Amino acid sequence: MARALLTLSPVFRWCATAVVLVVLFLWLDASDLLTELQRVPSWVVWPALGLSLVQVGVSAWRWRYTAARLRLPLPYAVAVREYYLATFLNQVLPGGVMGDVNRAWRHSLGTQSRLASVHAVLIERLSGQLVLVLLAALLIGVAVGLDDVNQPATATMRADTDYSRLLVGLAIGGLVLVALVMGFRKRLLVYSRQLAGDLRAGLFRWPVWPVQLASSLLVVGSYLGVFMVLAAGAGYLGDEGSVLTLLALCSALLISMVVPLTVAGWGVREGAAAVLWPLAGLPPEQGVALSIGYGLIVLLSSLPGSVFVVSSVASAR
Repeated sequence: MARALLTLSPVFRWCATAVVLVVLFLWLDASDLLTELQRVPSWVVWPALGLSLVQVGVSAWRWRYTAARLRLPLPYAVAVREYYLATFLNQVLPGGVMGDVNRAWRHSLGTQSRLASVHAVLIERLSGQLVLVLLAALLIGVAVGLDDVNQPATATMRADTDYSRLLVGLAIGGLVLVALVMGFRKRLLVYSRQLAGDLRAGLFRWPVWPVQLASSLLVVGSYLGVFMVLAAGAGYLGDEGSVLTLLALCSALLISMVVPLTVAGWGVREGAAAVLWPLAGLPPEQGVALSIGYGLIVLLSSLPGSVFVVSSVASAR
């Protein structure tokens, strides 16, 4: 039974992706969505791809730094290559984590501790997720503060902005995420001691955590930067309030992609946008258009990893 579920899992995720997207597009106003997509100019691809280079470069460095804290060798050039490969696999394989699994496995082949190699990838990704959640909470708090002082709405915002509903939605999403983590608590307890030691060495020990914080802020900033480039090209950015609102919403979109239901977050991300944007008094088509643009940019930026797939297959032969 378990083997059958594992076999069907990729098929299920591809089907789930297609179903969610179809239902979403049927629910939205197709003409409005097309109008929003057409507002994004082609020139935004280049600065967005430039930001993706920063993201991969800093992420690979963060992984190498984490591995070094666990006493694992990892040359920077190898880290960049493996990160591109992992990013590409995460984009084309169901679940969104198979690239990281492959990255940990390939790194473990050249080390004496496979579990430590897995932990290096886990801690490196955990560092980014923790910073993302904290930054999202900060951005939402600032946006709520601005709304409380009744800052005037801009041409790209509606006057009925309701951040309390946005906070409730994010709180529910956070509870779902906690429930998912708690579902794996028994497996984590099996090797909790080594995991705790590696977490202290690779994330929480001084002066490691400031380095992890700074590098993860750069990575998360590059993700949000892609959204902001798309939003600027489409003309969504007005005054300070509109910028902070979009930053808060886009950070929530990044958190939604943690749910491993579909392929590369497609469907889940767009569905979250369709729910979150109206909560902030903005048209759902705007959020979905930004989400689609972001997904296409990430897919395009991951294509160099396909070269390493070919080279890996060739070397295996």
